[in-house]
Amino acid sequence: MEIKDYVKKYDPQNQFDVLINTYQQIEFAWKNVFTIDGIKSSDISNIIISGLGGSAISADLIKNYLVNEIEIPIIVNRNYNLPRFAGKNTLFIASSYSGNTEETISALKHAIEIGCKIICITTGGEVESIAKLNKIPCVKVQSGFQPRYSLGLSFFSLLKVFQVLKLISDQTKIVEKIIGLWKRKGVEYSKDENYAYTFAESLVGFIPVIYSVADSTSAVGYRFKCQLNENSKLHAFHNEIPEMNHNEIIGWESFQEKVFHSKNINIVDESYHPQIQKRFKILKDIFTKSGVETIDLKSNEKDFKVRLLDLIYLCDWISYYI
Repeated sequence: MEIKDYVKKYDPQNQFDVLINTYQQIEFAWKNVFTIDGIKSSDISNIIISGLGGSAISADLIKNYLVNEIEIPIIVNRNYNLPRFAGKNTLFIASSYSGNTEETISALKHAIEIGCKIICITTGGEVESIAKLNKIPCVKVQSGFQPRYSLGLSFFSLLKVFQVLKLISDQTKIVEKIIGLWKRKGVEYSKDENYAYTFAESLVGFIPVIYSVADSTSAVGYRFKCQLNENSKLHAFHNEIPEMNHNEIIGWESFQEKVFHSKNINIVDESYHPQIQKRFKILKDIFTKSGVETIDLKSNEKDFKVRLLDLIYLCDWISYYI
């Protein structure tokens, strides 16, 4: 069967076309006009982004994306309440695609109670209603997508909020590169026997175990794990290096005695610390001795930020095909 035949048989909501055209989400988010009044970057001492699922992944990803640029601490909150340090100098961003995520709504109400500076990103729902009632800036994004397929909207809307507040430099040139990349890759990954498709074929029948690097590509690995769970209806596991070298690595030493039909996927990047690169090589040797195949996923783009989004898009396609 060709890809078009599989799409016709198994994809009644046509997420195939959604993936091909995801670059249009970026275009919408970057052209979207909104106002943020009364919030000065000089008054912000920390940033808390509250969300679950795809909305939280956008927050994880922006921490990786801005790791070498942002000077204000960013916390990703996946709970009903806020940390005790939150207060009037906290920028609280409620990110909920549906606008009805109960944990995010609870955290938003808590942020209002303690006097945080607040911005909402949503398609509507209760989050928008609360924002209107309390005269909170609200960035409206396109509706009609499944939340896990709306990363282009949620991430780039969040990035634009940072830019509008002058927390970061102008990102337009990088964003334009990513739009062009996703547009080209959408065409490439929709053809028969493309790289994402053949990579997906190699994972059929296995449990993927994904390793990425803390504060660098951690969001890519975790996003891939979540997309495999939701799109592929598949168990998948993720951990970060170097932390896994201090605990999880021990489990691989006696791996041959256990029943766990897995393939390991390393998210690799040229920007990693030299010691991290050594760790990946040593890990691959350990996995090989345990009889487990290891596959590297990497991007060859020149800019780190573009590489991150290149990997995100590739992993989305892989999870779709599985």
